[in-house]
Amino acid sequence: MKKKIAFVINYFYPDLASTGQLMTELCMDLQSDFEITVIAAQPGYAGEETNTNKTFEIDYLENIKVVRIRLPEVDKSSKISRLKYIFSYFMLANMALLKEKNIDVIYTISQPPVLGGLIGTIGKFLKRTKHVYNIQDFNPEQAEAISYTNKKFVFNVARSIDKLNCRYADHIILVGNDMAETLKKRFNYTYIPKHSVINNWTNEDEITPQAKTNPKVDGFLQAHNLKDKFIVMYSGNLGLYYDLENIIKITGAFKAHRDIVFLFIGEGAVKQKMKDFVESNDVNNALFLPYQPKEFIKYSLNAADVHLVVNQKGIKGVSVPSKIYGVMAAGKPILGVLEKGSEAQLIIEKSQSGIVVEPKNYKGIIEAINYLFNLNQKKRREMGIKGRNYLEENLQRKTSINKYRDLLMKL
Repeated sequence: MKKKIAFVINYFYPDLASTGQLMTELCMDLQSDFEITVIAAQPGYAGEETNTNKTFEIDYLENIKVVRIRLPEVDKSSKISRLKYIFSYFMLANMALLKEKNIDVIYTISQPPVLGGLIGTIGKFLKRTKHVYNIQDFNPEQAEAISYTNKKFVFNVARSIDKLNCRYADHIILVGNDMAETLKKRFNYTYIPKHSVINNWTNEDEITPQAKTNPKVDGFLQAHNLKDKFIVMYSGNLGLYYDLENIIKITGAFKAHRDIVFLFIGEGAVKQKMKDFVESNDVNNALFLPYQPKEFIKYSLNAADVHLVVNQKGIKGVSVPSKIYGVMAAGKPILGVLEKGSEAQLIIEKSQSGIVVEPKNYKGIIEAINYLFNLNQKKRREMGIKGRNYLEENLQRKTSINKYRDLLMKL
């Protein structure tokens, strides 16, 4: 008889959040090995409308049972709105989990911060089951890096709770080697909880290098007046942890450069602030687009000449920007704004697939863009293909999925 795993993961298909897409692919690939129930919020990450009044709604994706939770709408620029959403999810996800019978393993992720793991800790003791805790982002360390609040006791309480989550988890999965170091530091290098590092991934068979002459890519460029432009793209969450509200200001240095366009695709807490800067400073070389449909991302990623992969200062060992895998799959050069020794920086360095500057070094970002713009087109292409080759050799989707499968089977 198959073992039953309850994935409590907040975002799930058809949500456009990157973790939602990763967890959807993971569950789809494991559904023949395990009986899987997913507990997730109704889609809404990119502003999708929910047309149900039911608090809990049962759905199915192939053989996967999905319990969808109806939550209040969230305004990502409002702390009160975020907290209301997070605590509603925490309470309702716990209720949904308690209703599930005969669970062998509870799998939670670090979203919402700290409380995502606490759902697993509570569920483990109430359901007498195993708990796997997948830490995509360390919190409160991530919130501390951007000074989300000046109340230090809030961080201390949150850290104590999440250390409890780590201590009582049967296994912790981290997504970067630098994050393993953070876990060890949390416990002062003694009595470190059992953990593994399993990289996130992209579907490298779906996202492949495409020329700008590809009809779909060309159509995208024409639709947005981007033909014959040098495109510096950021595709993903325009959130609090990437310093994008300051990076946007470098666009002013390229006002006279009609050939260079900065394209930001996605939604998030700082998007309006970025747009306000562009409008108030008459920046005419920045364009904002909403999230693209999942099936179109393989084309939109290929519209870029260079991709931004960025993190705020202080995020080293706390989080890994998963967009790096999609960029490498598309075979595009990377401009990394990343701390030295961070997982993403080391991947770029090992693969020789781009240039990295330190966070907050805005002059360095400008210089890097000028360098990549003036680089021979053939050399830029070679740089991007090195990333693709490294991905195929070291970071394939099936490698990560198999590690998950083996771990869950052993539990």
